[in-house]
Amino acid sequence: MNKNLERIYNGVIKENPTFVLMLGMCPTLAVTTSASNAIGMGLATTAVLVLSNVIIAALRSIIPDRVRIPAFIVIVASLVTIVQQLIQAYIPSLYDALGVYIPLIVVNCIILGRAEAYASKNSVALSCFDGIGMGLGFSVALTVIGALRELLGSGAVFGAQVIPDEFHISIFVLAPGAFFVLAALQALMLKAKAKAGKAGPAAAAGCGGDCGSCHGA
Repeated sequence: MNKNLERIYNGVIKENPTFVLMLGMCPTLAVTTSASNAIGMGLATTAVLVLSNVIIAALRSIIPDRVRIPAFIVIVASLVTIVQQLIQAYIPSLYDALGVYIPLIVVNCIILGRAEAYASKNSVALSCFDGIGMGLGFSVALTVIGALRELLGSGAVFGAQVIPDEFHISIFVLAPGAFFVLAALQALMLKAKAKAGKAGPAAAAGCGGDCGSCHGA
């Protein structure tokens, strides 16, 4: 697989920051009361993640090692301020809904983690695609959680009513609902990974899956 595409695949599936690495839990649990809020936070974080990765990768040979973390924070904080101002100017409803969680992108462990673990050690192109992959993985995870919470809690998805009022489970738009949905999705992902892990060695050995009639070792 092409290295650039591999970075995107890893970010969305193999190393998904929410479901696999369990990073960025604060915005994941706090802003996913609706799908629109979730996708807004995901895209804002993606923009900061991609730009910070590109800038840090471009400056990695200039930034002294002893001040790299403060330098990363300054770069990320500058980008977050720009994104915050743009959202406030052009999408005020999203700005009001996300509130303090937009400036808190500065300390999001996904962004600082990728800056330290990947962007500071790799080329600009690879770092850019790594940011895209991680950002898309984070956005997809938030959107799925937000859509499920909104659907079960208020009977709507992206504002479109789907379930009648009498069938709403209001706890899903409250704080405990975030934990319930995240736990259920995490359990499903772990189950799928376990099945894939069992099927992998068998498929590699040419196993047909019929264990009852198998006479091999």
